[in-house]
Amino acid sequence: MNDRKQHVIDAARQLFIDKGFNATSIQDILNYSGISKGTFYNYFSSKNELLIALFKKIYIKLDHERNELLIAEDPANINIFIKQVELQLKMNRANKLFFLFEEVLVSNDEELKQFFREGQIRNIQWVYNRFIDLFGESKKPYLLDCATMFIGILLHNLKFSGMAKKRSIEKIVRYSMDRIVKMVDEVSEAGEQLLPPEVLDQWLPSCSNSSKLFKQELYHTILQLKKDILHNKDQIKYVELLDFILDELLNNKSPRKFLVGSALTSLNLNKDTFEKKAFQKLCQLSTSFFEQIEEKS
Repeated sequence: MNDRKQHVIDAARQLFIDKGFNATSIQDILNYSGISKGTFYNYFSSKNELLIALFKKIYIKLDHERNELLIAEDPANINIFIKQVELQLKMNRANKLFFLFEEVLVSNDEELKQFFREGQIRNIQWVYNRFIDLFGESKKPYLLDCATMFIGILLHNLKFSGMAKKRSIEKIVRYSMDRIVKMVDEVSEAGEQLLPPEVLDQWLPSCSNSSKLFKQELYHTILQLKKDILHNKDQIKYVELLDFILDELLNNKSPRKFLVGSALTSLNLNKDTFEKKAFQKLCQLSTSFFEQIEEKS
């Protein structure tokens, strides 16, 4: 993304925080960012597309920072999960995402509604996958139910604790998680299931391109490569390339093979920085991913 386009996104973000999405006009964005109308439409077809670009940027940053917390840590450590959720909530608060969600959900714009619905489902999916790390495969049939209950409990605790002026996010997340730990044991012992995990593929058909095994291998490989560059002077550049590949393969409905190939080429120029087997594994995963897409088309 070029610097000028990024500048427009950053300017819009500040306006959306200060005024709200609906109250911010394209002219406001032009005035605040100092660009012409022609330049704006060269980057975005509408204000909606700009908002979606902003959220994609935030989601990528969130994925990157949540994954950073896992480096060299045990995925089954519940304290790491709590830190990841706390990070997400602080990022939401800093960007006033809850207010933007509410604006969109009461609007009549189906494009934005669909985008945000998918974002909510992806969040449930992330919690579900992390619950598998925390509670194990044996409880997997019940963990989608538990993930949805956790999100519901957490959001309501945040809302009413805020009204009571009790604003310790870490305490609220931990309290909510303590309740869920007991629920996981309860529903698994009872053998009760409301939502089968397979429903995620119906909610997010694009995710069916990537099996659970593929996702696990990709996440593990990316994390291994990030460990290799912890003290490298070009760490930020490499992390951005790795996060781009991860997002393109898992979250893009129309993954761009040439861009993933370009990112891998850039990494390959410095392949001595990485553990050889891990880098080869990333290349293999990318190749097999696009081969499967081509076979289906």
